[in-house]
Amino acid sequence: MADNNHSTPTDRFRTTTLQITTGSREVALDITDRCAAFLDEQAAGRDGLLNVFVPHATAGIAVLETGSGSDEDFLATLRELLPADDRWRHRHGSPGHGRDHVVPGLVAPHATLPVVGGQLALGVWQSVVLVDTNGDNPRRTVRLSFLG
Repeated sequence: MADNNHSTPTDRFRTTTLQITTGSREVALDITDRCAAFLDEQAAGRDGLLNVFVPHATAGIAVLETGSGSDEDFLATLRELLPADDRWRHRHGSPGHGRDHVVPGLVAPHATLPVVGGQLALGVWQSVVLVDTNGDNPRRTVRLSFLG
C-alpha cells in the first residue's frame, strides 16, 4: 500500500502517497480502509493526527457516511449547487468542467483526523472519502501523513 514512504522508525512524522484511479465519472470514493492500513503500518498504536491531502485543483476530501445513499446524496447536492453547464468562465476540458475547479472551495482538499491507539477515531458512520467530480482526470494522488 505505501508506495512512497518517507520515514524512519524514530520519526514522529510519517508520510506516503497513494495513486488512485477514480474513472471517468464523478465519485465519492471511500478510502477509510487505505487510511487504516497506513496507520497499521506507521502509527504503531500511538496517538496523533492523520492528515489526508489531495494535491489536485478539482478534488477534495470529505468525512461522511457512505453505503446508505449519503454518498450519492452528497454528489447530487454538488450537481445541484454546481451544474455542469456553460456558466463557468474556466472552460477548458469537457463541458461544464469549470465547476470541477470550484468543488475544492466547498470540499476542502484535506482533512486532519484524530488517531487514538493507532486507529482512526471516527464516529460510527463516518468514512474518509475522496470526492472527485472531474471525469477528465481519472488518476489521483492522495498524501497520507501521520504525526504522533
